[in-house]
Amino acid sequence: MANQIQYKYDPKHLNVSEPSKYTEKDLKHQEMIINIGPQHPSTHGVLRLEVVTDGEIIVDVVPHLGYLHRCFEKHTEALMYNQIIPYVDRMDYVTAMNNEHIYCMGVEKMLGITDQIPKRTEYIRVLVAELNRIASHFVALGTYGLDIGATTPFIWMMRDREHILRLLEWLCGARMLYNYIWVGGLYYDLPVGFEEQCTEFINYLKPKLIESDQLLIENKIYVERTANVGVLPRDLAINYGVTGPMLRASGLKYDLRRVDAYSVYPELDFDIPIGKGEMGTVGDCWDRSWVRAQECKESVKIIEQCLEKLKGEHKRDKSYDPQAVVPKRVRPKAQSMYFRGESPKGELGFYFDADGRADKPLRCKARSSSFVNLSILPVLSKGAMLADLIAIMGSIDVVLGEVDR
Repeated sequence: MANQIQYKYDPKHLNVSEPSKYTEKDLKHQEMIINIGPQHPSTHGVLRLEVVTDGEIIVDVVPHLGYLHRCFEKHTEALMYNQIIPYVDRMDYVTAMNNEHIYCMGVEKMLGITDQIPKRTEYIRVLVAELNRIASHFVALGTYGLDIGATTPFIWMMRDREHILRLLEWLCGARMLYNYIWVGGLYYDLPVGFEEQCTEFINYLKPKLIESDQLLIENKIYVERTANVGVLPRDLAINYGVTGPMLRASGLKYDLRRVDAYSVYPELDFDIPIGKGEMGTVGDCWDRSWVRAQECKESVKIIEQCLEKLKGEHKRDKSYDPQAVVPKRVRPKAQSMYFRGESPKGELGFYFDADGRADKPLRCKARSSSFVNLSILPVLSKGAMLADLIAIMGSIDVVLGEVDR
């Protein structure tokens, strides 16, 4: 029974939420405490950095996490499985399609209907997930440029991201919170002409990706600010559970689209870029940006292959029903299961606990990449210059809706 597990209150549990870890008496000669953040309206009360410095050198960083009041995991205990999808969107509103895709695949696996999903549905899912991956990386790269003083790349990337948002809005009527991928299918087939519009966009985007590289990633000032800064060794990344572009920038070719081979990814040809330390040291801030930029190009390759399938072997057909496998009632048998997938920020996983009698999960625990990746910040920042802290923080690419619990 769900209510058998009761939280045992212990005053020590509140220690991590104290206003500050350090006080004046803890400081050595010439050390001082600086509070940094929240720096963005979306981080209101969710993240504050307590920084102890000796001159310009960082002695320690303590991230203080607050609440965004999403309460995702608690909400899931009161909602049916298919009603949870809009809440999954809001965990990381920049990668909503990827979140939906991974969540629905997890529920489908519990129901045992994974093999029944039509191929056209699978290709459409991957198509929209990769479009969303590019949009997410554009936000990461563009805002990272802003963090360290470059404005033009941000404007260029928001301009190109807007085309993706318009395509997805045409698809499902929403700009960011889509609720398009359903358990067992899709809300609707692609609009007539979507494949052609998407192909036109991809042809437009390819040279823009090269221009963005030249403008930002290869820019001399950008390289000076990011190369050899915030170096994350591969073994340390593994020990901290870091995933996604952060882990791959440290030199490990680990991508769940290949490792777990879910959906139609095994049928698609794409590479997994890893950091090589071309401008500095393997695993530095520049490598993390470079990996995200290269992944945009790989997503373009995936989208082209999906479009080819959707216009050829699995083309639009009157007999195709995107909701043919959507169950009228989602009631998995009693089980505990963990399912994971590769979101733009790393491993996104859902642990489900079902009793076999209810349409709602007893427990749905989310393993979000932003939350785990943020845990490495104190290690990366120790001994760095204060000015580099913003560069290190930005290179992690955190969305705090995922950090909130």
